Amino acid sequence: MLARCLERIRARSGAQVSIAVLEPGSGRRAVYGSQPHITASLAKVNILAALLLRAQRERRSLTPWETSTAASMIESSDNDSATALWERIGGGPGLTDANRTLGLTSTQAGPGPHWGLTRTTAGDQLALLTAVFADSSPLSAASRHLIQTLMGRIDADQAWGISAAGSRWQLKNGWLQRSSSQRWAINSMGRVKAHGSTFYLVVLSHGSPSMSQGVSTVERAARSAVHALRGAPPPAPPIIR
Repeated sequence: MLARCLERIRARSGAQVSIAVLEPGSGRRAVYGSQPHITASLAKVNILAALLLRAQRERRSLTPWETSTAASMIESSDNDSATALWERIGGGPGLTDANRTLGLTSTQAGPGPHWGLTRTTAGDQLALLTAVFADSSPLSAASRHLIQTLMGRIDADQAWGISAAGSRWQLKNGWLQRSSSQRWAINSMGRVKAHGSTFYLVVLSHGSPSMSQGVSTVERAARSAVHALRGAPPPAPPIIR
């Protein structure tokens, strides 16, 4: 059902779209599309997770500067803040090291200072969301709480994307116009409450002719993913012999 819905969205928009969605309460899960996408500002959640893992290893809390810079990076999507924390975690090698711990296996850090050119898959970003929101995680409860809090305080003009699928949300979006094609990469991920349940939801896209069209595509895909997963049967319990 999800594949049919998204094929229609792709045909209508001309964009390439990947989705991953999980209903943690039931274990229902669906992934559509395994191709890598440019993260743009979606990488900022990954950068913050890497920073928090680094602080955990050093047995310390974030400094006041790190905390305020992280807030600016997530809430307002400030690029200078992201660059500063990218340097703090050790750039691409630091992100790659953190992702081994977080369970991201198909994410390639951006070259040099270009954190926004990190490439990832919907499945990997679902793994990151699970590390951010689930109790069983390499991130401590305090680290998860910080990320969750900041993702719930996104600036009002950036509260689009997966929020279209539900009434309560914590999210981060990414958007970037590629200089070579002038087409847009538009991404959104987070946790959303809808129809009395909770969903972890990732929508990655590239190839939209404008940002507004890309946002519309992502929002249609988010609503379709939640609708499709609600209609799916629950996973079969394991067979115990």
